[in-house]
Amino acid sequence: MFTGIVEELGTVRSREGGRFTFSAVRVIENAEVGDSISHNGCCLTVVELGADRDWYAVDAVEETLARTNLVDLDCGDRVNLERPVRLMDRLGGHLVQGHVDGVGAILAPAPDLRVHVAASLTRYMVEKGSVTVDGCSLTIVEVSADWFTVAVIPHTAAITTIGRKGPGDRVNIEVDVMAKHAEKLLAGFLEDKRPHPSTEESR
Repeated sequence: MFTGIVEELGTVRSREGGRFTFSAVRVIENAEVGDSISHNGCCLTVVELGADRDWYAVDAVEETLARTNLVDLDCGDRVNLERPVRLMDRLGGHLVQGHVDGVGAILAPAPDLRVHVAASLTRYMVEKGSVTVDGCSLTIVEVSADWFTVAVIPHTAAITTIGRKGPGDRVNIEVDVMAKHAEKLLAGFLEDKRPHPSTEESR
């Protein structure tokens, strides 16, 4: 579980298929093989650590590459990194799973960031609600059928990939998991409350 508060901008050091190595400092201070780290909002497991602890490696399976913008990464690209939240930490953003729901495309850059997404994702978005964009917890300003906007403060733009991306660039999107759970829990209840057709109507 993460908070959507990016800790560090890492750099892709190398890539061979789904095996990535990232240069980083802060997120691997106390990291061990088997630990989780969020990469542009996608949770991946550390599988190798450099001897000098200045790089680490992760594996992304085909499913992950197909569903996220990690497939677009190349050597030298910057990536938003975050370690999992600890129980004693402040929850500065919102509860983020690191499970990407879909990939959106930027229509307008920060500070008034507008992102095009599928309608299957905007159904979980509301004004003043939370959304995760490339691992950044942001507050929704406006939402339409297939796009949403967020206001990005200069600090966030400066220390994350959000300030480096422009129209057409792809970003990972994770909607609020609470909205998805609420929908599933209410679905059965609402179906049970629907009026049943009479015998005459069903003929």
